[in-house]
Amino acid sequence: MQKTPRSLTPELLTPGLFISFEGVEGCGKTTQVKLLAAGLREAGYSVYTTIEPGGTKLGERITDIVLSSTDAKLSPAAELFLFLADRAQHVAEALRPALVKNQIIISDRYLDATVAYQGYGRGFDPGLIELMNRLAVAGVSDVVLLPQITILLDLDPRLGLERAKKRRGLSPADRIEQQDVSFHARVRQGYLELAALYPERIRRVPAAYSPRIVSRMIWELIKDCLPDLN
Repeated sequence: MQKTPRSLTPELLTPGLFISFEGVEGCGKTTQVKLLAAGLREAGYSVYTTIEPGGTKLGERITDIVLSSTDAKLSPAAELFLFLADRAQHVAEALRPALVKNQIIISDRYLDATVAYQGYGRGFDPGLIELMNRLAVAGVSDVVLLPQITILLDLDPRLGLERAKKRRGLSPADRIEQQDVSFHARVRQGYLELAALYPERIRRVPAAYSPRIVSRMIWELIKDCLPDLN
């Protein structure tokens, strides 16, 4: 029985807009981040795209550890703390400075991923992970940085894993992709429960359609939240 995550409410009002993308492996996040960023730039917005893990130099090194297929024996607890370390550095070095510049941030994964993957997937208490996320994104300031909008690209994990396999070709699967289907099913369930818990922030988009159809659905969700262009 999973414990209900504790509520995290947006506590940092920013001059820009922060959008995150979430979903299981192969759901199309990277493609949709690129399509949305291109559309926003064409409309005249300044856009900053980033990713977790790996949005900073330190994050790139952490990514090599947590996703490398050669580090299959990495313990679940070590994996959790590495993702949190990546997030803390990402917020301090990349996200907060971009928001100060009044940019629209689009992040390929953020704090919900840790609740879904390490909480529901690995079995850690999701409520405890949300408290750890708070420390990672707020530091000593206790000011939580949350996206105004989180796009959950919802997809059957089996289809997602098939897509991921086609995408990587002959390259080996990373540590997360190597987990069995039941793990990825728990991750999806975690995302759906988070969407039910935070409906004002997390918007579910069915991801089995073509990238262009999914892109149009996303645009309809975010267009009324865009700041006015000066």
